[in-house]
Amino acid sequence: MSNQYGVLYVVATPIGNLEDMTERGRRILSEVDLIAAEDTRHSKKLLMHLGNNIPMRAYHDHNECSAAEGLVELIQNGKNIALISDAGTPLISDPGYQIVKLAHDQNIKVIPVPGASAVISALSVAGIATEKFIFEGFLPEKQIARRKRLQDLSTESRTLVFYEAPHRIIAFMADCEKAFGSSRMACVGRELSKYFETVKLDTLSNLNLWLQNDDSQRKGEFVVVVQGNDEAPAIDESEAVRILKILLKTSSLKQAVALAVEITGVKRNELYQLALDMQGQVKSEK
Repeated sequence: MSNQYGVLYVVATPIGNLEDMTERGRRILSEVDLIAAEDTRHSKKLLMHLGNNIPMRAYHDHNECSAAEGLVELIQNGKNIALISDAGTPLISDPGYQIVKLAHDQNIKVIPVPGASAVISALSVAGIATEKFIFEGFLPEKQIARRKRLQDLSTESRTLVFYEAPHRIIAFMADCEKAFGSSRMACVGRELSKYFETVKLDTLSNLNLWLQNDDSQRKGEFVVVVQGNDEAPAIDESEAVRILKILLKTSSLKQAVALAVEITGVKRNELYQLALDMQGQVKSEK
């Protein structure tokens, strides 16, 4: 890596309470040459709070590809740049992938500056198992696509984490109850770290009633943590291999996978890849 290159810092900022800005994050933002911000008007409030007058440049969903090239060129010319989002850790349901990927491609040093994250904050107070979890972010706005994704996740044994906006929270929670069942435990985290912060753990059925009956709880930004399916079948690869081996001898790959899904409850994409790997071996044994 060339010694003349600068550094790209990926800096977490508060998700609400400005006191959550880390000392290291504060220092880095005061030392860089430029701050790439998702919304410069929004981030200006934070920088004013920090007493920071470092220049900013907009970096958001609509200009990500073009802006990334210009920012990387500046780093190649020796400038240090900090990437921040509107709130929390950049790239977590926020823009930033393009510049980080391009920086790696150009052998530029990328340094994380950890801090607040709505995902981790919600998990820490949810009262739901956190050993393994899946972050799904924002699901599709269209109800059909959203319901399909939730149905796909209905047998997932790991804890599920979603983001949701206030105008969709009622529809989203209703779809969760339909896909996961009324008795599935979940935790709604609303306005985390802010003045009207609310954290409520209950069944999906009770949470839906709570939200429907109190419009004040339908305001702000949401993180929803849903318990995984305790009854989801454990993936036993050796048993799946045995079943697929039998089925592939008399059925097409598509039919064998479909039947194996019914028998084992294992996800289709996992069995399909397994069947592809086995197909040649089974044919040679016929």
